[in-house]
Parts: sequence; structure tokens; C-alpha cells
Amino acid sequence: MTDATTTRGHLVRFRFRRHQLDRPPGTARSKLPDVVDYGVQDTGPDGAAWALAIRGAAPGVVGLELAWTLRGAPHAYRRSDLKAIAVATAPYDSSDAAKRIFDASKPLVGAGIDVIDALRTIAEEQRSIVTKPLVKGEVSTRLTKRLKDPFLRWCRPCNATHLYENPFRLAALQAGLVLEWDTSPPVMRRAPRLRPALYGTLAVDADRRFDVIRNHLRFYPGARYRDVASFLDAPIKVVKDRWPDDAVEVAVSGDKTPGKESRFVLSDDVDDLLAAGDEADNGPPTVRLLGPYDPYLQLRDRELLVSDADHRKDLWRVLGRPGAIVDDGEIVGSWRPRASKGKLRVEIDPWRRLSSDRRDAIAEQCERLAAFRNVRLVS
Repeated sequence: MTDATTTRGHLVRFRFRRHQLDRPPGTARSKLPDVVDYGVQDTGPDGAAWALAIRGAAPGVVGLELAWTLRGAPHAYRRSDLKAIAVATAPYDSSDAAKRIFDASKPLVGAGIDVIDALRTIAEEQRSIVTKPLVKGEVSTRLTKRLKDPFLRWCRPCNATHLYENPFRLAALQAGLVLEWDTSPPVMRRAPRLRPALYGTLAVDADRRFDVIRNHLRFYPGARYRDVASFLDAPIKVVKDRWPDDAVEVAVSGDKTPGKESRFVLSDDVDDLLAAGDEADNGPPTVRLLGPYDPYLQLRDRELLVSDADHRKDLWRVLGRPGAIVDDGEIVGSWRPRASKGKLRVEIDPWRRLSSDRRDAIAEQCERLAAFRNVRLVS
């Protein structure tokens, strides 16, 4: 039974505001944006710091730590939340753990080793190795000497035998390890005052505020079961079994995504969702330049956000992704930075004719990006 009906436009505008992308610069100096509860992926030259800045956060990463969590990607979290995050981003059960590490699970299962037990072994070894900051490659080399088949694989690109990548990354926070900011290759270190979780508590006991399934509906209202499963790399059965009790079904008119799968929102969000966009929009446009891996773009129902297949293909390409120009929820184009010797050029690719006030707003955001990078915008 459908509990509410909304429009596609209302839905994307509500997501935009739920991500707090409508907040002016510097308005969240004393409080980080809410999306930090779910983690802000730090990929690309601007990464998490830019994603937080365009949500009103103060410059810098004070009070934040960087950890490999969902999908094995580096995400920024509050230092004070790391203990809860280690629980929330752990698997729900062994089948979930096996799905999250992909092909690395097959040899473990074949050898009769429970996947969570295997991940715990990796985390214990990582903890004993990283007693001081170490480059990832050095940790991997030492770990390879301590573990045998079925933990290891032959890596053709590296021309070497080492641990599978996803188990290595996903075990790190369980070992109480985080990443040094702005290091490439990444440097791993122990997080201050964080005891290693070592999979002692799984995601079934996660704090409601950090539960990864619930937070997907919180920040991507209107999501389907498979959207959440894809985002987490989790089995869809696990997702359905752990679906929030207060999630209600919503129908979305103008939704041209294939299939007739149910979409859901949290019951507390229904009224705000239905009201989104009802007010007259006579003020200046709310335009933001989103980085390629901004949380707003990490959704899995991409057809809902961008209906044109060619635009989707370009925006979410595997290599060399552009950023997105978003206007109060709607993506209206893409952008690419061209930086050299302290100068920045921003290449804009609008997907439709833009009004003069929106062009002015884009130019203002380009200036904001240049100031963030501490370079001079030249065009």
C-alpha cells in the first residue's frame, strides 16, 4: 500500500535540502553537516573537505578522522563517533560480509573459514603491525608475510602476491586504524583512544543514528531496496530483513526509472517531503558545484536524478568523472577544473540554456572553489 504520493521534482529538492546544500557558506561553523553521520567520501582533489564546505562547514577537517568503510572507500567521520561507526559499518552477518568482499570470500568459504572470522584475523594482524604510522604498502607487505592461503591472491598489475584489497580495507577500522589526511599512498595509523572493535559487535546492534540502512533512507529518501543494497554492497535479502519499521511507501509521479519497485521514506519525513517545492521560488538560485564523489551523487537510482542516458554516462564515468552543477536539487550541467601554477580554470558544460542569474551564480561558485583551493580563478 502506498502511504503518500509526491513528484520527482519534490523528491530531488527534498534530498538537496536534506543534504543541507542550501545553506550559505560558513553557517555551520559550530556544527558539522548531518551527512557526516553517514560518512563523506574523500575521493578526488577536493574530496570531503569541499563537500563539507559547500554545506556550510568551516574550512579544514578539525575533529574529523578518515577511515575505510562503506565499499572500501575512505570516508570522513567525527572522531568522537568512530566507535559507533565501527559497529554500524560492520556487516550484519556472514552472508553480508561475504558479499562485501566479493571474490575474496570464495577461497575462504572453500577452506571452511567463516568470513567474519577471517576479517577478524586480518584486523588483529593489522593492529599488531601498525604501532606507528605506516604507508599502506608497508602494512600490506608485512601482512602478506603473516597470512597464507586462502587470504592471499596473485595480483597481476602488481606482479606480486598479497591480500585481497577489500578485506584489507574493511578490516582496518575494526583494528582501530584510520588514515592520515592528504597522504598518497595512504598512511595508516592508530586512532587516539579508539579500542579495536575486531567485529565483536556487528551492525545489527548499531546506534539508530548511524545505522547504514536507515541513513540511506534519511539522506536518499525515495530509495528502493536494491538502491540500498547496491550502495552497501550488501545482499538484498539482508537489506530487506533489516529494513526500518518506520519506513513507508511513497509513489513518485514523473519517475521514469525502469520497473515498478516500491520506493520508501521514513515516516517522520513524509510531511516535509510533500511540502518540498510548494513554496514560490522567487529568491536567487541555489547553485552548487559538487565534486565527482559528493554524497549527493552517491545515490544508486541515478535515472531518477538524471534522466538523459548520455549525461548519466558522462557524469558517473569510471575514470575522469566531472563534477555536477546542481540548482536546488536539479543537475543542470557538469564541470571540470583545470589547475596550473596557482591558477584555476573551470570548464562548464551546461545541459540546457541557463538564465543570466544562474550563470552569475555558477561564476560565484567558481570563485568560491578557487578561494577554497587558495588559487586564482582566471576563467
